Amino acid sequence: MAEVSFRKEIEHLKLGDGDTFYGEGILAVTKALLQSGVAYVGGYQGAPVSHLLDVLVEAEDVLSDLGIHLETCTNEAAAGAMLGASINYPLRGAVTWKSIVGTNVAADALSNLASPGVIGGALIVVGEDYGEGASVIQERTHAFAVKSQLWLIDPRPNLPSLVRAVEKGFELSEASNTPVILELRIRACHMFGSFPAKANVRSAHSARDRLAAAPFNYDRLSHPPATFKQETDKIARRTPAAQKFIVEHRLNEHLGPADGDVGIIVQGGLFNVLNGRLAVAGLSDADGNTRLPTLCLNVVHPLAPEEITRFCAGKRAVLVVEEGAPDFLEQAIGQILRKADLNVALHGKDMLPMAGEYTPMVVGKGLAAFCRRYGIGVEDLDAWIGRVEAQKAEVDKALGAPLPARPPTFCVGCPERPVFSAMKILRKEIGPVHVAADIGCHAFATFQPFSQGNSILGYGMSLASAAAVSGTQTNRPVSVMGDGGFWHNGLITGAAGAVFNKTDNVLVVMNNGYSSATGQQDILSSSEAKDGRGVGLDIEGALKSIGVPWIRRVRTYGIAGVVKTLRQAITKPGKGLRVIIADGECQLARQRRIRPEIERRTRAGQRVVRQRFWVDPEVCTGDHSCIRLSGCPSLTVKPNEDPLRSDPIAHVNNDCVGCGVCGEVAHAAQLCPSFARIDIIKNPTGLDRAWRRFSDWMIGLLGGKSQAAPRDRLQAAE
Repeated sequence: MAEVSFRKEIEHLKLGDGDTFYGEGILAVTKALLQSGVAYVGGYQGAPVSHLLDVLVEAEDVLSDLGIHLETCTNEAAAGAMLGASINYPLRGAVTWKSIVGTNVAADALSNLASPGVIGGALIVVGEDYGEGASVIQERTHAFAVKSQLWLIDPRPNLPSLVRAVEKGFELSEASNTPVILELRIRACHMFGSFPAKANVRSAHSARDRLAAAPFNYDRLSHPPATFKQETDKIARRTPAAQKFIVEHRLNEHLGPADGDVGIIVQGGLFNVLNGRLAVAGLSDADGNTRLPTLCLNVVHPLAPEEITRFCAGKRAVLVVEEGAPDFLEQAIGQILRKADLNVALHGKDMLPMAGEYTPMVVGKGLAAFCRRYGIGVEDLDAWIGRVEAQKAEVDKALGAPLPARPPTFCVGCPERPVFSAMKILRKEIGPVHVAADIGCHAFATFQPFSQGNSILGYGMSLASAAAVSGTQTNRPVSVMGDGGFWHNGLITGAAGAVFNKTDNVLVVMNNGYSSATGQQDILSSSEAKDGRGVGLDIEGALKSIGVPWIRRVRTYGIAGVVKTLRQAITKPGKGLRVIIADGECQLARQRRIRPEIERRTRAGQRVVRQRFWVDPEVCTGDHSCIRLSGCPSLTVKPNEDPLRSDPIAHVNNDCVGCGVCGEVAHAAQLCPSFARIDIIKNPTGLDRAWRRFSDWMIGLLGGKSQAAPRDRLQAAE
């Protein structure tokens, strides 16, 4: 990875019996894998589960001692296929990725894995990215689990529950010969807590204790006619085995009193939200000691009918708290109650929204409506709801309008921003261009000030998504993807398909050196480095090998050059795919790499120069075109120093990393010459000081004025 260290987290993985683990939820899951005797781990990075792989990649000594094989997979399909090792061998394996998009990519492998089932425990750890904090389409993993008959665990969000979910997940998988999905919601991954650690367990068979090859058994292949028997086995044997294990091992939790005429059934991952509103109503406490009978479903598929009927028997009404649509749990519970001939009023989506995140306010309103209907006093909860709504109304009234949205944006100095500045400049010259966007940092260009992008269809799929557009446009469509997306899917799905079909499109590949949006993980084209996994594969060479006829490389920070190359690619006569490789190292990774060296040299008394940009307040006209074409967070506004001018002027704050894009934009777009580059010198030499004095003398001679004392300018702190 790009100069990111997880030394502290790795030490937590070494804890044993009698120790207490304290840390993030996703790291607790990582530790639980090692405690469960896992033999192999793989996956593809993606929030909110990236840390699982990131930490293990640096924990080679821990994995080596345990004989664990680790794969950083090229995509989720490759990760899902890894679990094929558990089809024939008693090997526990775990893979991870971001859901639902990662699960979609892995769909083929998972379907073919679920059909024959597994002998060794197979656990799929997915980051359930649903709700207001999500970064992907709003769908749930539940639908895929039901479709393919994969068991789905949605654990109660506390570290002991997460660890138990991992350990029991492997056991459930082995007891029912079925892969198990463990979904971790965003907040569950990032919450902090503790649990009593156990010693790590070495798998009986692993890279250190090898197995003989399995004998050929056609029935273990997901291929007809074996698949017909496998489907029957799923329903007749594996599902009942799973239901029996769930009940006997009490994977679902019965909380609160044993008796009561109303109750609540809640997804495990939503329990904390529900319990918080119960506590406000005086019906629970912070430890989850509810006064209403509550069934916390840590396993949401499959349901055990006898467990549902036992909980609901004798009750007048039950509220199902299930986030998202369709209402899988409510429908399944309703069917179970109907078949059992239990006359229980079932509520859920009639009192709670069908779609959208179940925030405390949403759950609070639904809970209050349910309780009022069945005579349970919730005056304190109603008062809380009233206070929150009154406060919101007061804020809206004071502002006179809702708060404006604050969309995410590129980092300061991001090498991808200038490419979109160039595209915006060129658009004024040649008119609108269809832009197929992609997953990654570059998707931020769909927000202001760039507002470029007509579709996002999947990681590395931008070029494929523009295939049918090319023949309908005046200008060639432009597809944008990152180097991560290129290796994940784009080379074959996009570039190879375009060459084969002679598609007349333009592809821009952002070559920033890492899979940056997920945390600067190494990819195939990352430079080879100590402790890194990059192998230095050449994107240009890969494109040439499949027959791409037109390839150009540009330096992203040179906006004039990017504009020129884009103009050629879009407007020059001819047919066929045209690819622009935009080179520029991820600025966040670069800063992580160079800052320790700068600090070391500064402490050693060596001369260090840091470049940044500055706007001359006397020259700036307050036009702000630079901001509209750049959008850099370090480029902002401040009050005009001239009392005769009221418009605020542009200002570069001290976050500037000196990438020069603002000045390049001003030059390429022929804006005002108010930008200047300044050098901030630490530990200046005598020559530096002499030059500074000479500059001040010349400025004074010409009638100018110095902006700061020489010492301040030469010793300016970062």
